[in-house]
Amino acid sequence: MSTKKFKAVSTKKVKTYSIKKRKSKVSASALSLPHSSGGSFNGFLDSLPDVLAAKNLKAVSSAVIKAHQSGKVIALGIGAHVIKTGLSPLIIDLMERGIVSSISMNGACVIHDFELAYAGQTSEDVASELKTGKFGMSEETGKFINNAITKGAKKGFGIGRSVGEMIEASNFANKNLSILGAAKRLGLATTVHVAIGTDIIHMHPSMDGSATGKASEVDFRLLTSVVGALEGGVFINIGSAVIVREVFLKALSLARNLKYKVNKFTTVNMDFIQHYRPAMNIVSRPTMTGGKGYALTGHHEIMVPLLFGAIIEGLGD
Repeated sequence: MSTKKFKAVSTKKVKTYSIKKRKSKVSASALSLPHSSGGSFNGFLDSLPDVLAAKNLKAVSSAVIKAHQSGKVIALGIGAHVIKTGLSPLIIDLMERGIVSSISMNGACVIHDFELAYAGQTSEDVASELKTGKFGMSEETGKFINNAITKGAKKGFGIGRSVGEMIEASNFANKNLSILGAAKRLGLATTVHVAIGTDIIHMHPSMDGSATGKASEVDFRLLTSVVGALEGGVFINIGSAVIVREVFLKALSLARNLKYKVNKFTTVNMDFIQHYRPAMNIVSRPTMTGGKGYALTGHHEIMVPLLFGAIIEGLGD
């Protein structure tokens, strides 16, 4: 077997061109500006570099502002961690400002939303309570929520409306912290989507699987109506890596099957880590017919206040 001998190439005949003729991704105008002590929040936003995630943050804010000013639907989907990181007041504020059109959430959100309203606290120590079988066994959480769902299902209501009505009609000391209660008060569509066995209230004797399934199915059809009106609007999924992104994709398919025009709109997936399925089912696939999808990555307790603050500043509210 012969051995191939290689010789280093010469660079003497390499052809070059001026950098001024080259297309570049970053220009001097896109660079960040130093922060000044005592500066405004709007000034801080303007100082962010116009590249990558900061550029996307501004783009998402602009999309929401444009949609709101045009009277389009702005729908939020949230996971339980959003409530556990203290962001309920911010979401309620956007609801009260008339910016958010609807809220969709998983079953765990209902639990944390109720507990904040009822007891002013939530999020138990799972590791500690699991050892003794006490995890998820708070009496009031199971009783109030399950009874509200069962009662509402008999009237043909979804979980969102059923629990929202219960909280809003209560004398709970902290019901002003409830997203579901605020939605009821403001007349906004709120949908809750559950998988049986995933939430602590499913372990309680007051759990009615038939009522829960029926009410969740009502909410899925309501979500489809919301998604069917998304043309020119915005759908933002914050922190739900499984339930919300799956029901959203199916609701979109169902809406299009029913001949709703939902071809061009903006989608956003906000999470601490970007996973394959949310990237596909929120950011990429829904916007293949038009519009644009964005992924904003980071801690909810930092990214959500940043985005919501940018929206409010942009609207001049």
